[in-house]
Amino acid sequence: MTALLLGGAAIGGSPIFVRLSEVGPMATAFWRVALALIPLVAWSWFRNAPAGDRRPQQLSDYAMLILPGVFLAIDLAAWHLSLTMTSVANATLLANLAPVFVTLASWALFRAQVSGVFVAGLATAIAGVVILKGGPAGLAAGNLLGDGIAVVAAMFYAGYILAIGKLRSRFDTNRIMIWSTASAAVCMLPMTLVAEPTLFPASAFGWAMLFGLAFVSHAGGQVAITYALAYLPAAFSSLTLLLQPVVAAILAWVLLSEPVGLAQAIGGAIVLVGILIARRG
Repeated sequence: MTALLLGGAAIGGSPIFVRLSEVGPMATAFWRVALALIPLVAWSWFRNAPAGDRRPQQLSDYAMLILPGVFLAIDLAAWHLSLTMTSVANATLLANLAPVFVTLASWALFRAQVSGVFVAGLATAIAGVVILKGGPAGLAAGNLLGDGIAVVAAMFYAGYILAIGKLRSRFDTNRIMIWSTASAAVCMLPMTLVAEPTLFPASAFGWAMLFGLAFVSHAGGQVAITYALAYLPAAFSSLTLLLQPVVAAILAWVLLSEPVGLAQAIGGAIVLVGILIARRG
């Protein structure tokens, strides 16, 4: 549970890094996964393989290790595209609906039991995010196509979480993260070259933001969530997505001097209450 919360908080800082990045959204997404390979591969070299870790042996094993990265690349590309087409509030909220799709898929595909208490907690947390983002009136300024692309991003992130959850019973966290991160980088590179005028930041500050995004939000946050998926259900683990707007609002207040109003504070508190309710379910 601690790893799950730390992972959610680390990923919650990603909007700050993205906002301060000196390259476009697609290029930022590429560097997010490409640079994250540095600590992941370094950790793999310097540690001893844990007991019970197995190597991929069949073609299906390699395919399953690559699949989460493909899902993640499409999720990142769709979310960053939606940010250019609809309001930031809509793109953030709709992309964070992945827990809904994880819950539905867990029930429909894997016959996982979903309690009424968990559903109530999920609904409460989503309501908190809506309030945090300005309420229904604040979400009305979006673009329908952009909103739809943000929902697609949520669906593919749900696929990423479910695929990682299935792999955790067979492979070690670091092995899963290296394969999925590398495949995401390979998928993101051609999209970045087509969509962006430049790939490299112009200053040391720009590189620092990309390294922070890669090391803290991806290598730190995603590793913690992948580790937690060995011990917690995918549906509950995906709820950490709903912590991201709360953490982002707090960091924007502390680092960027963006004020946090009463509605945002109430929305953040409701998100936390919803997650606590879901935990009991």
